[in-house]
Amino acid sequence: MPTLEAALADITMLHVDAIVNAANTKLKGGGGVDGAIHRAAGKAELLAATAPLGGCATGDAKVTSGLRLPAKWIFHAVGPVWSVSRGGEAAMQNADRLLAGCYRRCMELAREHGCRSIAFPAISTGVYRFPPDRAARIAVKTVQDALPGSGMEQVIFCCFSSEAKRIYQDLLEGA
Repeated sequence: MPTLEAALADITMLHVDAIVNAANTKLKGGGGVDGAIHRAAGKAELLAATAPLGGCATGDAKVTSGLRLPAKWIFHAVGPVWSVSRGGEAAMQNADRLLAGCYRRCMELAREHGCRSIAFPAISTGVYRFPPDRAARIAVKTVQDALPGSGMEQVIFCCFSSEAKRIYQDLLEGA
């Protein structure tokens, strides 16, 4: 049975097969996790690696090598912006579907690349304003659903704050 854990850590320092980048659709780098990954991997090198990918749709993910990171791979996942005030329940369900798509696609990429370990940030919960509790429930459920037959040995939900770590720990303990 794979180990699922919440960790308060710098995702760029983790020794796992793949880390997930909370990217934007242009894969050009930005703030938060995305900016930290670009700096640690080598900004110019990572921009050169993502340029031929032609961007990435929301709810999808694309792969590059880890470059200067301890991780062999970076999966660039584009989560949804939480802007449900314009669309109510339908917008919330669409945002949930897109966020789940990020985690599902990263697990597919992990299987395709023979990964045994992966670290996820809390995709979309920073400047994209996705509610952290809701995002964590989607992340944990989607990853758990993708585990059978994946060959995965370790999944880390890498948290930026103690509060985020508590949310993930509560979900993982209840599973």
